[in-house]
Amino acid sequence: MPFLKLERDGAILTITMDQPGTRNALTGNTAVQEFVQVCDDIRRDASIKAVILTGEGPVFSSGGNVKDMQRFFDDALTPEAIREEYRQGIQRIPRALTQLDVPVICAVNGPAIGAGLDLACMCDIRIASETATFAESFVRVGIVPGDGGAWLLPRAVGRAKAAEMAFTGEAIDAREALACGLVSRVVPADALLPTARALAAKIAANPGAAMRMTKRLLREGEHSSLESLLELSAGYQALAHKTADHREAVMAFVEKRAPRFQ
Repeated sequence: MPFLKLERDGAILTITMDQPGTRNALTGNTAVQEFVQVCDDIRRDASIKAVILTGEGPVFSSGGNVKDMQRFFDDALTPEAIREEYRQGIQRIPRALTQLDVPVICAVNGPAIGAGLDLACMCDIRIASETATFAESFVRVGIVPGDGGAWLLPRAVGRAKAAEMAFTGEAIDAREALACGLVSRVVPADALLPTARALAAKIAANPGAAMRMTKRLLREGEHSSLESLLELSAGYQALAHKTADHREAVMAFVEKRAPRFQ
């Protein structure tokens, strides 16, 4: 049974994790392969301008399948083999998602636990249902964030809040997530997807090439020097000025009409 359900509406692609029976767990199934494949497809399809990621059922994602972790008790499974399993397994998801140039909106419909929280942090914008909760809970089962959470969470909420969440493993509710900047909006459960789709539509109304380059600049700015980012920005701007969509936007402004982007 596929883990991901895909729905296309014009320039917007909605990705739904569709295994509510496992609380949309990210391990012990085909989740990794499917996330990598859909990200490859998105990168090749210039007509996609925005992506929405959400979960089916009452839970966004429970992260790793804890029951499945019992197999690590087998002495035949060496630490070296486990390390390689992470490298070739769940760590492929943050690599795939963070390399996307298309804006990704995460519509968090319920608890986002462990790797589920980290998955939300891989997205550009997070909108939460009032029923959503968030926990960096790895320590509570005696493991560490193996999927990049130690890099992702501090960039979303700051070092101090990330440390509090990672060291206690305690969950925070949607209102606290809003207060610490983990999400940008909290909405009633029945308004979650309509809100995400309305935001995606606003994003998709803009020129696709400029949007992708803007996202890349924002991501590069997280670890580049100002000087390096200015150089990259100059190069991207030179490309943007020569696009048909830029020409159309300028002419629409001059002619006082709505632009018609390609």
